[in-house]
Amino acid sequence: MASIPGVTEPTMLKSIRQFFARQTSQAAAAVPAGERVYAIGDVHGRLDLFETLAAAIEADDAARGLAETTVILLGDLIDRGPDSAGVVAATRDWQSRRKVRVICGNHEEKLLESFDDPAVLRGFLLYGGDATIQSYGVAPADLATADLAGTQALMRRAIPSEDLAFIAGFEDFVALGDYLFVHAGIRPGVPIGTQTVEDMRWIREPFLDYADSHGFMVVHGHTITAEPDLRRNRIGIDTGAYKSGRLTALGLEGERRWLIATEERDGAIVVDTRPV
Repeated sequence: MASIPGVTEPTMLKSIRQFFARQTSQAAAAVPAGERVYAIGDVHGRLDLFETLAAAIEADDAARGLAETTVILLGDLIDRGPDSAGVVAATRDWQSRRKVRVICGNHEEKLLESFDDPAVLRGFLLYGGDATIQSYGVAPADLATADLAGTQALMRRAIPSEDLAFIAGFEDFVALGDYLFVHAGIRPGVPIGTQTVEDMRWIREPFLDYADSHGFMVVHGHTITAEPDLRRNRIGIDTGAYKSGRLTALGLEGERRWLIATEERDGAIVVDTRPV
């Protein structure tokens, strides 16, 4: 597109040009000067790991000195683990005390949709939604004997409207400096402004195997790996907390990166911090 003298390039078009013009690599990506970021992978109802990780982040942040710090939860706070209600409550409390941004995962999406769509509810229950409902005080026996309409009625009575409104307000993505934070990933070659919510919450391929620059370093969860998945163009930090007993956070400041993980070992939860 030829430029026209005296006419300013529209902001959105300029942003899209900048998005594709950047050639960030894992070594060069940075957050803005004076800022610090902690991104947390999929919690999936593991309140014990989450509370310990939050405390470890607070201690780490204090030890590193003053900065404008943002905590970003990459989604899937709920389902599968034993205390989704507790994780939501802890997140709301943490957000009242510091800057915490929360991205909507595919599990939050299905929770919200399941109140009105029995077919969605059926899938929600198959993939760990029963644990979320029970964490709000619904007895397993009542849930086991209810049909889909009855389960929806149980959910409406048990899950506070304040929690549902909180979850409905989760973000689709967060962009800071050279980093893009999203639940599942993005579709390669598509500008962030035209990415679909479905891809951002559900995609695996072609995102996971794509090796070229996205313009941003993408930090994501959704796909479980035994260890953080550090690639040239993306960083995956879903270490499968609900089944592995390991919850991972990525710390960022300038071009520096480090990992903080809480892990269940021999009945205790330990904290592991290391640079990457």
